[in-house]
Amino acid sequence: MSRVQVVRPAGAGHETLYVLLVSLCILAVAAGIVALRGERHDEVSIEAHQLDARRDLYATEQGVYADLRVAFEEIQLRREEAPELVEVATLAEEGFPPFAQDASSASRGEHQWQRLGQQAYLGLSQSASVAGSFLMLIPTAHDGAADIWLLRKADATVPADLSPAALIAAGWQQIAAHYDAGVTRQHRH
Repeated sequence: MSRVQVVRPAGAGHETLYVLLVSLCILAVAAGIVALRGERHDEVSIEAHQLDARRDLYATEQGVYADLRVAFEEIQLRREEAPELVEVATLAEEGFPPFAQDASSASRGEHQWQRLGQQAYLGLSQSASVAGSFLMLIPTAHDGAADIWLLRKADATVPADLSPAALIAAGWQQIAAHYDAGVTRQHRH
């Protein structure tokens, strides 16, 4: 008598179930780690006399602001060699934006730059609708940070007093930079 034994193929149902359960466990553990260790980026509030560098400036103003920050680093390096602030003409001759008069400066408000003693650089905008006038206050300490102000009036003049209270009273606004890992450009204009 011949006996026939039927061997059923192994079903993939159990294996699929195990793989699915392991995948879900891995996802749950990863989500828990991200929730516990994730950084919170709370909104940084700024004062009424300040502008947020990434949200409140026009694109042209952001460009001038970025150029001023880079130029400030060069100015600080030169102050280590000689305490006097570098002349605007020297910075322009060496091609440092925004002091150099080139196509970029023409499209960003054609600022007329001048040094104000040993304290500041002032760029009066020739086209306030494109970009406002900038004032970069240089700290007395060689390791300090530049304090940059903006005035969006067409008739901006050289400020008589460079104290924060006098600048605020004259309509100048301080540019506050709060950069973090999640910086994205947002347009409010």
